[in-house]
Amino acid sequence: MVSPHAPNTAFRQLRGARSAAEFAAAVRRAAREIGEQVSCDARYIGRVESGEIRCPNYAYERVFRHMFPGCEPEDMGFVPREVVRGRGARGQGSAPSDCTDQPKESDVLRRAFMTGSTAAAVAAASLGAAAPAASAVRVPRRAGEAEASAVEQAVRRIRLLDDRHGADGLYRRATRPLRLAYEFLDAGARRQPVADRLAAGAGELSLSVGWLAHDSGRFADARSHYAEALATARVAGDAALEAHAFCNTAFLARDAGRPWEAVRAAQAAQGAARALSSARLMSLLALREAGGWAGLGDRAACEAALLRARTLFGRGPGDADPEWMSFFGEAELEGLEAQCRSALRDWRRAAAHAQRAVDLQDAHFARNIALFTAQLAGDLARAGAPDAAAAAGERTLDLLAEVRSARIRSMLGATARLLGDRYGGEPSVAPFLERHAAD
Repeated sequence: MVSPHAPNTAFRQLRGARSAAEFAAAVRRAAREIGEQVSCDARYIGRVESGEIRCPNYAYERVFRHMFPGCEPEDMGFVPREVVRGRGARGQGSAPSDCTDQPKESDVLRRAFMTGSTAAAVAAASLGAAAPAASAVRVPRRAGEAEASAVEQAVRRIRLLDDRHGADGLYRRATRPLRLAYEFLDAGARRQPVADRLAAGAGELSLSVGWLAHDSGRFADARSHYAEALATARVAGDAALEAHAFCNTAFLARDAGRPWEAVRAAQAAQGAARALSSARLMSLLALREAGGWAGLGDRAACEAALLRARTLFGRGPGDADPEWMSFFGEAELEGLEAQCRSALRDWRRAAAHAQRAVDLQDAHFARNIALFTAQLAGDLARAGAPDAAAAAGERTLDLLAEVRSARIRSMLGATARLLGDRYGGEPSVAPFLERHAAD
């Protein structure tokens, strides 16, 4: 066991000769083996080894136990959870903790970025349900480590809720911590590393909030948030943030019917990302470009971008992959190709890719399962398979009991109208149409 400010030498010994980045990659691999989702990077490992993180949250604890069988958290140099929190820890059967892994949660994180504590509140997609407005939180004269950590944790929490439950209901609440993050950034920091973290965190938070607007159909709001993140990236000279901002802008442009803008933004993102040494990031950006070409009806350019995306994806994950790309696996690759094939009116191939996306998707990403199931329903309907389309439509409705996304509902609505117009009298289709109309 270590004191609150002592380095965690026991954990450092467990890392051995591996670099912090190599060890973080091993943690992520171990998490995937047991179905956990952690965003571990070299910075997190450094915080553990420095003693800043005295107790891991429940997800990390399960991963560490998996990596080091027979070791208790105290054997790894951690302090018992009840000591850190000042109250009894929850049972192991409880849901994963969303604590900040700090010795003491900062007042900012506890009050402004707090989420509802019950499953019902999460299902309602509420952020900060019991928290005061951002304006009620005192902004320090100079931001420090606590404020930077709070912003980073808000980003992770929003992404977690979105992956599980979709964007509807999250967006309005998420704008409060975003305003506060930029107030921290404007306050400035005494040390440049903290200032850099605040800029990166505020930009990523702007992108996360923009995505919530995007997925809930508020395209103008999404465009504004993405532009704010891009401006933050340019001012800070942050190539990784710039690439992410252009990536989201390309996706939004495609969905908003501006395919040329999607192509240009995706190409700009690739330019910003070339120095980042992440093949997976370049693969995703090639897919964003492919989506733009598909929207333009340029099959040859789309095929070339898809081939490039698959080649880059095949190089595997790497330590340089951004934390925000945790959603990008083989399922997402298949799903994005399905969307390209659909835009090119190649319905059968689109349906095949959408089915693979559904089959491969991790259960954690409930919103994406619903998205690709809705994609599958639409492609099957257009391919002339009404029975299978109606069945996929019903599965989507089941998923929408837990996922709130205007974008997915819009897709399913278009499929219902198509099935109603073409096959409304068929017995296999009627139950879905009736259920959709009543939903």
